[in-house]
Amino acid sequence: MTMSRLLAAYLALCRWLDRVALALCVAAGLFLTAAVLAIVVLRYGFGTGFIELQDAAAYGFAVLMVFSLPVALTRNGHVRVEVVSERLPPRYLRVADALALVAFLVPVFGLLIHAWWPQLSYAWSIREGSVETGGLGGLYLVKTALPVAAALMIAQGLALVIGPRQPAHHGGSETAL
Repeated sequence: MTMSRLLAAYLALCRWLDRVALALCVAAGLFLTAAVLAIVVLRYGFGTGFIELQDAAAYGFAVLMVFSLPVALTRNGHVRVEVVSERLPPRYLRVADALALVAFLVPVFGLLIHAWWPQLSYAWSIREGSVETGGLGGLYLVKTALPVAAALMIAQGLALVIGPRQPAHHGGSETAL
């Protein structure tokens, strides 16, 4: 395979992974909304609680938060200090973004995966469940979302560096991939 075909395949994979992460965010957001609504109605309408539903809402929130990071990065929706960068030429911004992604994003999220791995393997070995008595099992599956999202951040960051040039990042609404 030639280098351009490998690059095209990698960028296509990153676009597909972005769509999967976006679908997970949408599903988690919808589930979280419905779960919190049900919790409130049960608590204040019927005077009862359902600990499994509360755990499920917390799990949905965790999934939404960690997978929203790579989705926001891909869409240039992450936080920037625009006071300085809005006056700089696009070429400088592209180089500064590439350096920041390679120098900071890749090492930080690589370290997160490395540091989280022992806890994750332990959680899987005991099939960790909720800390609440009678709570929902499967916490180990939710804990898996953190290193998966970190790997997605690294993949999307590298795709932004090696991918085609994008317009200036003012406004945060354009799609990067």
